[in-house]
Amino acid sequence: MTPEILAIIMFLTTLLFLLFGFPVAFTLAGSSLIFAFVGDLLGVFNFKMLLFFPQRIYGVMINEALVAVPLFIFMGVMLEKTKIAAKLLESIGDLFGSVRGGLGIGVVLVGMLLAASTGIVGATVVTMGMLALPSMLKAGYDEKIATGTICASGTLGQIIPPSIVLILLAEMLQGANEEAGLLTGDLAPLPVTAIDLFAGALIPGLMLVGFFVTYILIVARVRPEDLPIKKTDKSKSEIWRNAIFEVIPPIFLILAVLGSIFLGIATPTESASVGAAGAALLALLRRDLNIKNISEAAITTVKMSSFVFIILIGASMFSLVFRGFQGDEMISNFLTNIPGGEYGALIIVMITIFILGFFLDYIEIIFVIIPLVGPGLIANGADPLWLGILISLNLQTSFLTPPFGFSLFFLRGVAPENVKTSNIYRGVIPFIFIQIIAIVLVFAFPQIATWLPRLIN
Repeated sequence: MTPEILAIIMFLTTLLFLLFGFPVAFTLAGSSLIFAFVGDLLGVFNFKMLLFFPQRIYGVMINEALVAVPLFIFMGVMLEKTKIAAKLLESIGDLFGSVRGGLGIGVVLVGMLLAASTGIVGATVVTMGMLALPSMLKAGYDEKIATGTICASGTLGQIIPPSIVLILLAEMLQGANEEAGLLTGDLAPLPVTAIDLFAGALIPGLMLVGFFVTYILIVARVRPEDLPIKKTDKSKSEIWRNAIFEVIPPIFLILAVLGSIFLGIATPTESASVGAAGAALLALLRRDLNIKNISEAAITTVKMSSFVFIILIGASMFSLVFRGFQGDEMISNFLTNIPGGEYGALIIVMITIFILGFFLDYIEIIFVIIPLVGPGLIANGADPLWLGILISLNLQTSFLTPPFGFSLFFLRGVAPENVKTSNIYRGVIPFIFIQIIAIVLVFAFPQIATWLPRLIN
């Protein structure tokens, strides 16, 4: 048996176990060790390659860029635990509630702001599901429109910086970029950083916000009975006063975080520290900073961060063994020989990621798929920055695609019992098509993703 065949069997076996719901980190590491042992017995794998594994773990431990992950998680969790996000949602909802479809527009805009301040899809969807959905249903909104808008708006945390996904994706793409350099003979490729992906994702993210708002306005025009005007007892002065006091501080925090990154004042890790401290300061000013909220935010941060990093370690083992079976060369040759060259290979990979998004979590796709296909695509001529934005948009869509779209599960968990699950699934379909349109536009016009990073560099 050839090493390439074992590499394929290992990949398919790992994918099968992931589909059955086995823990990601242990599946990646466990299947890798088993196949490494089998390969050594068959004489197609050198078991001594595993001696390089401690160095890989050490590389993860000393990677300063990854420190931003727990800091941004803490920032988002603190904003959610101290009800800052909830008050933001209420204020903007009241501000746009007097316009037909305005409550839906308010949900999209709040999703954008929460995405830029938390970067956590689950927290955003749950917060808006608990607060906005009852208000939308009470106002007479169609269930499909209401649930679809909330689910789609919550996924903006995937693409609008600062995004944890973009940080992890930057790390994987940088490794793929270096391996591509070895394949092409370029020993000093231009680095792919989180700053580049943050800048590249900003315009596509805002573009998606515009598409979502446009869709809501069109539906309000075509089917006005599905998006009625929200009635409120609050005066206009009260609404504006609440909006100013509740919206400006989070926006200031977002500008401080992103501005420090884009202006080169701070690294993503340093700006994440600013964001975490700023979130705690906002909570203090609102008198919501107490031991209970701090401890809950800290515990949640540790759990989520540990989850990410242990998967990263398992993925490192998987990629090491896969390379030992010469799987990286096999995939690179396959992508090179696909008809259509660079674009043909990229289309095949994007379709594959889209399909895998029906069943797998975005973290699994980032840590398993990207190291396999990234080097071949980049060596084939794909701009790593452009590739990263396309993949992040694709991964964002995976939160909405049935049967395992996580946004659907998050909303189902907090939605009233009378809301039909079928309506939640049907409600996201238009937004899935909108996101596919965004992917096609970025694919056809790479400048959408590359213009801003090139400008600030």
